[in-house]
Amino acid sequence: MAPVAMVPGELVHIDIKKLGRIPDGGGHKVLGRAAGRANQDRRNGTGYAYLHTALDDHSRLAYTENLPDEKAATCAAFLQRATDWFAARGVTVERVLTDNAWAYTKNTWRDTCRDLGISPRWTRPWRPQTNGKVERFHRTLLDEWAYQQPYTSEAERQAAFPDWLDWYNYHRPHTGISGHTPASRVTNLPEQHS
Repeated sequence: MAPVAMVPGELVHIDIKKLGRIPDGGGHKVLGRAAGRANQDRRNGTGYAYLHTALDDHSRLAYTENLPDEKAATCAAFLQRATDWFAARGVTVERVLTDNAWAYTKNTWRDTCRDLGISPRWTRPWRPQTNGKVERFHRTLLDEWAYQQPYTSEAERQAAFPDWLDWYNYHRPHTGISGHTPASRVTNLPEQHS
């Protein structure tokens, strides 16, 4: 059974969503399947967006960055920024839960957790449901932002992300927390919106 936090910051779920980039001119949602495939550059490819997410277990407040890779140093730097972001909102991160991806099992990750005073935890192998809250957030992110409309470029899709994340954190009712918004579960939040 997955752990449950009683207060914000007690447990933060962290994961990465690898998302295919949209080629300029649009992908298959804009051009249709055949034309969308033809628009991809097979030699260079359009690559992937690596969406790193830190999601508070208690409130479901989410912090996400689009980063160029999923290397250990990138993940460790993301953890530092995520911890700072949560701290600016009055949330002290105590524990983090990740899967057993290579980047999260290296000394770089452990050293960063130690330096930040965070206790790292890992899911059992082949049990993604243990980190299900961030996995569900990624599904919501795909349905309501990434695939919600036919974008004509990756830049257009990325430009829409900050507004979507703000809406998710401050305005979207969340069924997992009795219809409340994530921000409403964090007291003294400086950016509280109504």
